[in-house]
Amino acid sequence: MTTDTSTAPHRARLFPQLIKFGAVGAVGFVVNLLVFNLLMLFVLVNVPHKTLFSTAIATLVAIGTNWVGNRYWAFSGNRNENATREGIEFFIVSLAGMAIPLLCVWVSHYLLGYQSLLADNISNNVVGLALGTVFRFAFYRWWVFSPERAAARAGHRVTASGTQHVPARGRELAPITGSTLASTPDRGLVGD
Repeated sequence: MTTDTSTAPHRARLFPQLIKFGAVGAVGFVVNLLVFNLLMLFVLVNVPHKTLFSTAIATLVAIGTNWVGNRYWAFSGNRNENATREGIEFFIVSLAGMAIPLLCVWVSHYLLGYQSLLADNISNNVVGLALGTVFRFAFYRWWVFSPERAAARAGHRVTASGTQHVPARGRELAPITGSTLASTPDRGLVGD
């Protein structure tokens, strides 16, 4: 009988990545908070719908900051050699994630009528940020910086016990252990 030990290495890789992602996110949060409040208080003072514009602009600036941190630090082991493609994928996920705080601000500000700066900050930088963070981490890990995609680009196959080189002709290698779970690739958060 074989024992599946794939969860221990998976969790060992996941925890440091979560810590780094959180640190990058903290920097992005500060950037987002500063830009949002500068726009609200000084730049877009008399602009209609300034809350939505401030949220969108601040989020775009934070996305740029986060891409650099995630590419070169949090997910550096799985980054794509084609920075343009990876950047486009990162921005697609980030823009989709930007819809979450925008929706939170819209519901709070326009639907529920909470129109103070404090309410706008809570809906944008607390509720929207928390929901958007979960969404972005899952898609960055599963799609943009996927270990499987990085291994495939390098001509390797991801297994529970590590990576194996895949021969040029694409012949499959036998699993390292007798367990069928050992050949199951790490899908990030999907499949946990």
